[in-house]
Amino acid sequence: MQKLTFKQLAPFLVLVAVAIAAIFIPSFPAFDDGGKYSTADIAWMIVATALVFLMTPGLAFFYGGMVHRKNVISTMIKSVVAAGVVSIIWVVIGYGLCFGPSIGGFVGDPTPHLFFKNVASGAPWSLAPTIPLTLFALFQLMFAIITPGLVVGAVAERIRFTAYILFIALFSLLVYAPIAHWTWHPDGFLFKMGVLDFAGGTVVHISAGCAALAGALVLKRRQSHMSHIEVPPANIPYVLIGTGLLWFGWFGFNAGSAVGASSLAVSAFATTNTAAAAAGLSWMFFDVLRGKKPSVLGFCIGAVVGLVAITPAAGFVAIPQSIFIGVVAAIISNLISYWKTKTSLDDTLDVFPCHGVGGMVGMLMTGIFATKTVNAAGADGLLYGNASFFLTQLKAMLIVVTYSFVVSFAIFKFINFVLPLRVSSEEEEIGLDASQHDEKYGRTPQIA
Repeated sequence: MQKLTFKQLAPFLVLVAVAIAAIFIPSFPAFDDGGKYSTADIAWMIVATALVFLMTPGLAFFYGGMVHRKNVISTMIKSVVAAGVVSIIWVVIGYGLCFGPSIGGFVGDPTPHLFFKNVASGAPWSLAPTIPLTLFALFQLMFAIITPGLVVGAVAERIRFTAYILFIALFSLLVYAPIAHWTWHPDGFLFKMGVLDFAGGTVVHISAGCAALAGALVLKRRQSHMSHIEVPPANIPYVLIGTGLLWFGWFGFNAGSAVGASSLAVSAFATTNTAAAAAGLSWMFFDVLRGKKPSVLGFCIGAVVGLVAITPAAGFVAIPQSIFIGVVAAIISNLISYWKTKTSLDDTLDVFPCHGVGGMVGMLMTGIFATKTVNAAGADGLLYGNASFFLTQLKAMLIVVTYSFVVSFAIFKFINFVLPLRVSSEEEEIGLDASQHDEKYGRTPQIA
């Protein structure tokens, strides 16, 4: 048996230490309803939470279908394993960093909520008074899970699995938690500025998109990219299945962000579907204008871009305007994706053009089309004479882009210093499924 190194032992030892610490955490009673919660809201939010979770395996299919056949499994597990890593971090410290008492508007104090202390028995979240705090915390957990999973697409086919596990942990603590606190905590400094992000344009998509750009720059190019070898998608039906699961789950992502079974949830549901439909058609038809044939990949990628772009705006804009948002976002992301092919940037699955740029477009479109007619708690945008709100959205976008890129770049550099970030050229050649996991996509079972 090969002797284990400390780097190999460390992840297991950390998990064991957390498990042992959990033994000594006092038990707390479940929440006392006392008639103060809405059963309809609880039912809808449980469903919405499950829908958002479904997006993570959906993302795995979406990404797994687009990479080379020899890297399908390694790409898919990097998205799905976030459900394990982030769930534990969230219970121990992550929720408190995002939604604990504010420390200067920058990050939450995790102390009151270590190991979910005062969550099960705590008062409901101030902006979600009709559901238990535990349910709100679990709903928010699903957002924290999928965000580092999005970055996988940019670093696929060359990043070491153990290095990505460490990235998930550091990104969740140092990038996701502060940005979530800034944006969604009533004492967060972006929230106080009047920034509107209904379901995660900044918190999820811009942060992940900019981290993806940083990761692609640090990891540098794949051998196939340097040799200008076109990598055929492993399984386009997987991409279609993944898109369907993402589209379906996104209804929980956006409509669930109304944190209740309300007319606002219905409106967000409608704008989500409309923007996705418009963007899928926009990307596909725009490809035709550029001399390509209409493709499954084109429609699927476009639909996801539309879902990304409508995310910050879903509960603040009207249904007709969501068509415009979807069409424009798809065209812009399509052009950025094409421009990227003319550069040396190796963002494997166009995470930055689709999620980073799509999130930026969505934030700015919120600044243009938001209206108090849809959501009285929101703001009127530029189209309705409020230029200052558009500038607020622009300022927030620039702050989040800068922070997420710089900190993510530093995280990737740190990981590369601690342990090899990238697989060897030999491992890259045989594929990460075999070299990292000793598994193979499509292996035929041996019959005894």
